Amino acid sequence: MNLTAKKPGEKISIISVNYNQPDVTQELLDSIFTTNTYLNTEVIIVDNGSRENFIPIWKDRYPQVKFIHSEENLGFAGGNNLGIAAADGDYLFLVNNDTEFTSGLLETLSGTFQDFPDTGIVCPKINYFEHPGKIQYVGFTELTSITARNQCLGQFEDDRGQYDDRVYITAFAHGAAMMVSRKVFQRAGLMAENFFLYYEEMDWSLRIRKAGFKIRVNTSALIYHKESVSVGADSPLKIYYMNRNRILLVRKHSVFYKQILFFLYFGLMVFPRNLLQFLIRGKFKHITAMCKAVYWNLTHSTNSF
Repeated sequence: MNLTAKKPGEKISIISVNYNQPDVTQELLDSIFTTNTYLNTEVIIVDNGSRENFIPIWKDRYPQVKFIHSEENLGFAGGNNLGIAAADGDYLFLVNNDTEFTSGLLETLSGTFQDFPDTGIVCPKINYFEHPGKIQYVGFTELTSITARNQCLGQFEDDRGQYDDRVYITAFAHGAAMMVSRKVFQRAGLMAENFFLYYEEMDWSLRIRKAGFKIRVNTSALIYHKESVSVGADSPLKIYYMNRNRILLVRKHSVFYKQILFFLYFGLMVFPRNLLQFLIRGKFKHITAMCKAVYWNLTHSTNSF
């Protein structure tokens, strides 16, 4: 696919957040400096309240990188927002620290903004690192009105090139790898930090779309993600934030009648079903987490932390 050549003055800031994973972050940095050929870049690593401060060691190994240390864990949104505040790129590439770059990634993604000027965010095709021939993401469908669920397109499919060399609009960006135009922050703001974990990129995507931007996937760009294909057991922390933030997202973005439909579905089906499953399995901490997630939404505004 032929993309418009980037203007030499445009700068790309690569931002990633580390939390107690120094080896994984170092592997990301090594992949960046091994594969990246786009010269006008800066790399920013935010250490998000890790138990041990790895920055002094990293500074010796990666003197070209800008490191930021947060004394506390600010969550996915807060950590990225800290990096965004320190960045001066025309485009900001927010990537999980458990990703690995491929050649031409930055050139291909950044060219999308010139080919499609209404783009606010562009994501690459994401494949699983441990299974490089298996797709994780090539886009998202819209949320359904009642369930507030959607589908991740391409997930678990064998990559036979069926999505290659395409640029198209998608409903949501994927938080593992998304390049954002600086114009987005001026019109849609930063990520909402009260989500902390999960659904923050969905909330941001909806706000960016409301600000008049499009979210696109450019499948000519590829990144690998070290997320397991098999999903492990949910922790109480994950249960809490997944349910709390799912409800919060509906409260923030759905019209009144759709909220009613969702609350009926969640209250009459999801909540009792999950409680019964946790009770049968003896996962009493999960029951507590589920109840806390609902209680938080009953007692807090949509802007609360």
